[in-house]
Amino acid sequence: MLHPLPGAQLLWSIAPEGSSEWEGWCGLDPAMWWRSPWLRRRTLLIGLAGFDLMVVVLAYNAAYHARFSAWPGLSNAVLGLIGIWLGASYLLGRYSRPQRRPNLGRALLSSALVALLVLAIVAGGLGWGFDVDDPRTLRSFALPMVAASAPLSALAQAWAHGVLTQPQQWILIGSGAELSVVAEEIARDGLDQQLQVTLLNCTDAPSHNLAAMASASSGIAVSEQAELEEEWLQELLALRGSGTRLMSLLNWAEQVLQRVPPELFSNRWLVQAEGFELQPERFGWRLKRLGDVSVAGILLLLSLPLLGLAALLVHLEDGGPVFYGQVRTGLFGEPIRIFKLRSMGVDAEAKGIRWASAGDARITRVGRWLRRLRIDELPQLLSVIRGEMSLIGPRPERPELEQVLEQVIPHYRVRHWIRPGLSGWAQVCHPYGASVADSRQKLSYDLYYLRNASLPLDLLILFKTMRLVMGGQGSEPKRMSPTMTSTHQSYTCR
Repeated sequence: MLHPLPGAQLLWSIAPEGSSEWEGWCGLDPAMWWRSPWLRRRTLLIGLAGFDLMVVVLAYNAAYHARFSAWPGLSNAVLGLIGIWLGASYLLGRYSRPQRRPNLGRALLSSALVALLVLAIVAGGLGWGFDVDDPRTLRSFALPMVAASAPLSALAQAWAHGVLTQPQQWILIGSGAELSVVAEEIARDGLDQQLQVTLLNCTDAPSHNLAAMASASSGIAVSEQAELEEEWLQELLALRGSGTRLMSLLNWAEQVLQRVPPELFSNRWLVQAEGFELQPERFGWRLKRLGDVSVAGILLLLSLPLLGLAALLVHLEDGGPVFYGQVRTGLFGEPIRIFKLRSMGVDAEAKGIRWASAGDARITRVGRWLRRLRIDELPQLLSVIRGEMSLIGPRPERPELEQVLEQVIPHYRVRHWIRPGLSGWAQVCHPYGASVADSRQKLSYDLYYLRNASLPLDLLILFKTMRLVMGGQGSEPKRMSPTMTSTHQSYTCR
């Protein structure tokens, strides 16, 4: 059994001077919110969505004026089209960071798919072109509108994604161990082509021309734990005074990697660092709890027919129990019991607990579909209503596995500072975890969420979760290549 963190309640009382309980998680402090690393990395993508919004509004108004000599402005029809266009674009990944080198052809194709979806909805759902009383027809109104919107949207997307995939050059200064961690993180994320980093060990004398190197780079990131000689400090101060962008190595990881590798900070940083605003008895904590109860209650009522059907299918497949209960670790390390629709065979853990694997034979035929669509997780909405879980937060882990994880992953118990969630930053940014190495990666995302938790970030995680569920992604571990198998097995807890 895991015991609650003895210093957790004390840590909640530590807040930046001048902070208000109305600020923080609810995102009412504009300056802090704008500096959020998740938002800064997506500024251009948010601008791309804003550009699409403007294009749809202008195209609709231009088509309406050409046909009826009037300007409708932001009418209900315009707002509906905006929702369809932006929603379809998001689901197709048009507002996500590109994984490959973008080109205009791919951008035109994605815009054409959005345009076709819009036409299908306005024709089939709104009846444009079929309702004799509606003068807005497909040929003379809808087609010209999307024909004008799609190419402009595609050009903007190709330009924005081209900017986002331009290589960045950074100088990273830290200890050999820290630089090794950063190099592994960059390689693991496949960022070798997008990031050109120069690693400088702080224990070596600065025999290089740092000023010349900095002039050709995007900036310099310096470890907070590194012991820098005075010569290093003087050079860095001079560069900062001349306008070179400097930041801590930890902040660089937040902005570039979108997570906080646990090896890059100490307990002292945890005590002093800004962020971590999601604290018990503060306004953000209470607001998040109100949202959890309201949304979970609505989702539970709406999903009751689906739950009933899924439960029937589970029982019909092998006649076993419908629900499966597990003890997991909750807030402050307290044990909680969660329930799922059973997706594995009745004797799945006859040989002991272990992580799921790709193509796991223990998963039933019905269970595979339940997992793919995340239907098996719906009973946990009751845990959210009871206050044991939240809609958004670190996924709760089994105490038996955490006994191993705490021994090999630094700062692992920090993830227990907030309620565990149905979905989280780790779940939408990292594949299904099935090893100690995966758990370390997920912790780095959980730490990022704890430090930057806010209402807008929760909404982003919610939208990304919806896209994953609709695409049937992230429901089981990815299959590994033969070269990775031995490494994976050495980390796997049986």
